[in-house]
Amino acid sequence: MGRNALLDRVRIGVDDAAVLASLVLLAWPVADAAHPGGMFGRIVPLVAAICLGLAVLLVDGSRPLLRHTVTAAALIAAGIRHLNHELSPTATWLVMLVTAAVIVRQAIGDRPEVDLNRQQVLLAQQAFRDPLTGLGNRKMFVEYAEEVLAEPARTHTAVILVNLDGFKHVNDHFGHIVGDDLLRAAGERLAVNVRANDTVARLDSDEFAVLLPGLEDEEAALSVAERVLTELHRPLEVAGVAVTIRARAGVAVAASGDVLDHVLRRADQALLRAKVEGGGVARRFDPALFAAAEQRRLAEADLLRGIEAGEFEVHYQPIVDLDGGHTVGVEALVRWQHPERGLVPPAVFLDLAESLGMLPRLGGWVLEEACRQAIDWQTRFPGFELNVNLSASQLGNPRLIDEVRTILETTGLPPQDLVLELTESVALTDLVESARVLSALKSLGVRIALDDFGTGFSSLSHLSTLPVDVIKIDHSFVQAMPESGDASVAEAVLHIARTFNLSPVAEGIENAEQASRLRELACGRAQGYHFARPMPAGSVTELLDKQGMPIKSL
Repeated sequence: MGRNALLDRVRIGVDDAAVLASLVLLAWPVADAAHPGGMFGRIVPLVAAICLGLAVLLVDGSRPLLRHTVTAAALIAAGIRHLNHELSPTATWLVMLVTAAVIVRQAIGDRPEVDLNRQQVLLAQQAFRDPLTGLGNRKMFVEYAEEVLAEPARTHTAVILVNLDGFKHVNDHFGHIVGDDLLRAAGERLAVNVRANDTVARLDSDEFAVLLPGLEDEEAALSVAERVLTELHRPLEVAGVAVTIRARAGVAVAASGDVLDHVLRRADQALLRAKVEGGGVARRFDPALFAAAEQRRLAEADLLRGIEAGEFEVHYQPIVDLDGGHTVGVEALVRWQHPERGLVPPAVFLDLAESLGMLPRLGGWVLEEACRQAIDWQTRFPGFELNVNLSASQLGNPRLIDEVRTILETTGLPPQDLVLELTESVALTDLVESARVLSALKSLGVRIALDDFGTGFSSLSHLSTLPVDVIKIDHSFVQAMPESGDASVAEAVLHIARTFNLSPVAEGIENAEQASRLRELACGRAQGYHFARPMPAGSVTELLDKQGMPIKSL
């Protein structure tokens, strides 16, 4: 335990002893043996005095006036009784105890002065001072804040993180000299809008931190943050230029036994929340949002670990010829074989991988792995086709064309047997760029499939713009097909496919009735749980061996 923490424990102990002794001293006359009412009448007032003392200690917080009032009243009452010769020897010892407590308390002093002295000592050392603003730097803030959090206290301690939202724009537009002046001006406004025993520091670039010890309640921290932002949002005169800048703040209140790193993380989460809400505001730490962010952080770390550990594998869903009922190809689908959670479906991790920028790497691995496997199937079934999905980040990868070419050359898969699938939403993000990339892929000899056709913002003009060979009828259209021969969206899509000379594939077939209806509508190929679920490569091989039929090409 540090010296300051030990002194604080002594202060609290002395304060508590003084209050309890003072209240007992006030109640002592009724405890005198001569007091009428017997033993019960003497004990009850003493117990009441002790209970009152405990109540004072609980509600006192940082109100020294309340403690001083109790102590002063006890000493005055004892003095009056002494003059009247009514002070018993035991009460005299209580007077001496209270007096000793007052003397000791006076000797060890008050913490705020020590706080200020500690700050001044740290700031006097250049290693703890930010040379640009003259405020404390990160090292000073961390050392001092850790010391404050380690000290016992009945009040709250909070951390406010402040970020200047438009600082980069100021630097780019006015230059670094004006930017430096802006940081100095912002630091000054922060320093003058907090209490004397609060600590302001510049942590990095345009990020500042404020330590608020001795708060009465948590709302006080948010009030300080809002007051600081109000001042920062007023125009700043910088190098003769009036600059208006927005700032945001994140507030976190330390819990008992908290370490600084945890408090800073919570304040940073609140700062991020303020940014998401548009900036210019102060936000308190929200445990629910923090839990969600922490869960996402853990999920991201787990995903990256899984990729590095090689826990991903490729499963394949058969694509069948509706006329003959035989498997003519497969769609490659990535799965995560998690060591604890088992087989994880792509819906759980694909969006996360996309946000981490890992899909180009993961998608490239799936493409190469699937092409190698497809070659094995083609040795027995020439013309066996492989469908592989492209994500938005893969389509935007400038190395995509070269990677596909290299994989085809390395594995030896005939380009015409590779079908690259992308959804409408991906293709239509940038129609011109998508058409350019897909045309370059087509020049390699591969074919292009448009997945989930009709569910997005597609139009017939897009089919003439994009070099598409296959359209896949979305499962929702298949499920909506009427049992009778009435027209359906699926039938309309098939008509569009024939009009544009495209090969249709129906997805999501779940029963024999749907398969029969699509066969009547002359839909050549389909896939779905009615035929087979996605399965490992070995299971596909067993399925093909059972069928033992040659592949029917489109």
